[in-house]
Amino acid sequence: MPALPPTLEDVRHTLLLTTVHDLHDTPNFLASSVSTAARKTTERLRIVILSPFFNPPAQSNVSSTGTSTVTDAASPGISRTQYWDDVQRLLTFVYVQATKVAQDLGRILLDIDVLLRGTADAFPAEVVHEAERIFSVLPHNTSLPVLPSALQARQNEIITLEPDDHPLHTTPRAPPPADSSIPPLYPVVALGGTFDHLHAGHKILLSMGAWIASEKLIVGITDDALLGKKEYKEVLEPLSIRTARTRAFLELFRPGIVHDIVPINDVYGPTGWDPNVQALVVSKETLPGASSIAKRREEQSLPPLKTFVIDVISATEASVDAGDAALLKTAKMSSTYIREWIVKTKQQNAPSS
Repeated sequence: MPALPPTLEDVRHTLLLTTVHDLHDTPNFLASSVSTAARKTTERLRIVILSPFFNPPAQSNVSSTGTSTVTDAASPGISRTQYWDDVQRLLTFVYVQATKVAQDLGRILLDIDVLLRGTADAFPAEVVHEAERIFSVLPHNTSLPVLPSALQARQNEIITLEPDDHPLHTTPRAPPPADSSIPPLYPVVALGGTFDHLHAGHKILLSMGAWIASEKLIVGITDDALLGKKEYKEVLEPLSIRTARTRAFLELFRPGIVHDIVPINDVYGPTGWDPNVQALVVSKETLPGASSIAKRREEQSLPPLKTFVIDVISATEASVDAGDAALLKTAKMSSTYIREWIVKTKQQNAPSS
């Protein structure tokens, strides 16, 4: 990729626009461009992936009220449950590239958002207005979808970056088999976590939960009282801040559904009593909690939940080379790592007595 002009200074807020033409392939063309955008950003990097793949599916499942939900059939998107692994892989790849660069530069608190937007979706105007610089990068022989009006007004400002010419590391995979028993969306989806110092790992979890929900995403956030034994607890964010940051991200990523964010004091939260929940999103580390929830719902004679697992390592390593897999494993997407960095930074900057 050609070097950027040396006069291109760092800015606080950057927007990177791109698209994808095949969800089954790892988006290697993005690697250098994401790294460049991260290197030139000091506070907030928004990466928006525009594609008709991300339009509402052609058909949705029966809603929680028992009525059929009609979506935009003129430009249907993919089944969001069928392409779960592909979208998880896409988000993980992009987040890891940006996070690793930020960490290498010591910008541990760089705010990185990866947004999926269909060509039929409204584009978040605030993302355009706050961007001090706009980059774009496209796969070879691919055009960017028609830009929304907010972006068209700044089209002359967009800096075009060259895509990487990485060959595919593996033979292109066949599309996932369709399963007629699994709807493309679930009306009500639930997930939970601590969400302290919201980072890329959290955002992948929240994004995938919102991605498969058609009406409501329930997010259980661990209450302050249960966090007394966390490492570096003195810099833990209070529940009010964790809730506000989680809500702000979800409203940006998926503004068209209800975000029901509630404090929880046990592993169950609303999944332990709410009959309207149909799907549960968990990380590989919290998968045992899904078993506990299943047992509780069976005891309460509640419908079982379809469980979707976030597993960024196994979802990615099958389609990247050894170098990319190593990059994934060294990117520290951890609240503990962030809290440790904050504490050590404060200690280093403290005046000596």
